[in-house]
Formats: sequence, structure tokens, C-alpha cells
Amino acid sequence: MAPKASLAVRADLHPAIQHLLLGAATQIHSQAGIFQKAGQFPAAEPGDLPLSDEAQRFYKNGRPFLQEHFPFWLATLIERVLVVFVPLAAVLYPVFKFLPQVYDWMMQSKIQRVYDDMRAVENDMGTEGPHSDNVKAKLDDLDRRASQLRLPNTYASTLYTLRGHLNLVRARVANSPEHQKTQES
Repeated sequence: MAPKASLAVRADLHPAIQHLLLGAATQIHSQAGIFQKAGQFPAAEPGDLPLSDEAQRFYKNGRPFLQEHFPFWLATLIERVLVVFVPLAAVLYPVFKFLPQVYDWMMQSKIQRVYDDMRAVENDMGTEGPHSDNVKAKLDDLDRRASQLRLPNTYASTLYTLRGHLNLVRARVANSPEHQKTQES
């Protein structure tokens, strides 16, 4: 008579190596023998030592999926890569999905600032009159700013539309009755 054999490992042994040891013990010792039935050792039986978390997982689910289909070194590498890249991808995916929208907003805001200033000049035309030196200087400044905007080619049509609108405001100043009176005199 002899006591039952137990497979014990240190608590700090890497989980993948614990799976390898349990797999090897199962492969070698699971057949029926003189003193045991088939599948009797190794088994998850209560004893003096608690079962590690990895051993509980092994007995519940068997070998990990990746170790079933890949060599040990490759399965371990894939597990480590997944542990790092899956959360990283979960964080970066929304960022990369949102990035083009932020870029578009930035480009549109550059153009919108000039439009806002053009609207302010039009309001000044109503209060100061279209021939004010201040209005003409502001229109010249807006034209210079529109010419200096650095935008990608995809925004070229929007930029040309802006410049066309600036020219419409200039034409309104030139065609105003007050401007024609000053040119006649």
C-alpha cells in the first residue's frame, strides 16, 4: 500500500509551463495500469495542497486552444501578442475612426473663420458704409488670408468658393450707389 501520488508545482511557475506539465502527465499516466484505472491520474482531487488556477482551468477545459493547434512556443507568443494588441486595438480603433473627422473639422474651421470675418465685414458695411477705408482694408486682409490658407487639394473647391464669395462682397462694394456717386464726382 502507498499513498496517492500528487503532482505539485511552485506557485510562481509560469501558467503555460503548468499546462505543459499537466498535458505531459495526462499523456504519460492516463492509461490504465495495474494500480489505476484509465484517466485516474492526474485528476483534480482534493488534497493537502490547493489546486492552482491553471490546473482548475486544465481539468475544466483541457489544453488551451492555441496549444492544441500550434507548437508551444508559437502558442505562447500568440497569447502574449493577443494580451497586448487586443486592448490596444480596442483603444486605437475609435481613435483612428475619429481622426479623419477631426482633420476635416480642422480644415473646415480654417475656412469658416474667414467666412465669419467676412460676415463681420458685411455688418461693418451696413454701419460704416461700403466705402470706408476700414471695410476695404478688412476685405484686402481677408483676401490675403484666403490666399495664404494651406489646405489639401480635396478642399480646393471650398477654398475657391470662399474666394468667389469674397469677390462678390467686393463687387457689392463696387456696385453700391455710394461708390458710383464718388466715382462720378
